[in-house]
Amino acid sequence: MKYKAFYILICCVIFNINFSFSQKNDLYISDTIPTVEEGINPLAPSTAAFYSAVIPGLGQAYNKKYWKIPIVYAALGTSTYFYIDNNKNYNRTRTAFKLLKAGKPHEFDGLNGNDLLSEEALVRAQKGYKENRDLSLFITIGLYVLQVIEASVDAHLMQLNTDDNLSFNPNLVIDPITNQVVAGVSISYSFN
Repeated sequence: MKYKAFYILICCVIFNINFSFSQKNDLYISDTIPTVEEGINPLAPSTAAFYSAVIPGLGQAYNKKYWKIPIVYAALGTSTYFYIDNNKNYNRTRTAFKLLKAGKPHEFDGLNGNDLLSEEALVRAQKGYKENRDLSLFITIGLYVLQVIEASVDAHLMQLNTDDNLSFNPNLVIDPITNQVVAGVSISYSFN
């Protein structure tokens, strides 16, 4: 049992050595760091995040991704709407519950003085609306933080120097073990 970990370690080392020698050495690493003169603004991600934190969607505008602004406002607006609606309904049922306990007429009284909602129903409604209100608040905060992070990540990704050449190379390979033709696909993307 104590040799099992040793055998697994040896297998991993042999496996990694095998693949390390089979890799192509086409990776080009530059010794120079891009500077501001070459068109890269190192402060762009923090600027985009700051703008997005001050006014939602402004970081997306800074990144010139204008199509994302309506998505940001639709997401924040929807979750804010549900927060306001659930808070309003919670306050309505809370007021009705307090008036019912005081023996006074409330919003949910029937025409002949009978209660449309019982005391237990008002308590359940309050709990439900309160849970939904709190969930809507957490979702709104999460979406706000997400749009700030998105603006920062998008600004980081715009600084990558990538080549637009994407190659797709389908080919047929003969498997040396079974001596059968196997279809293969190779997709390569150059980061020069």
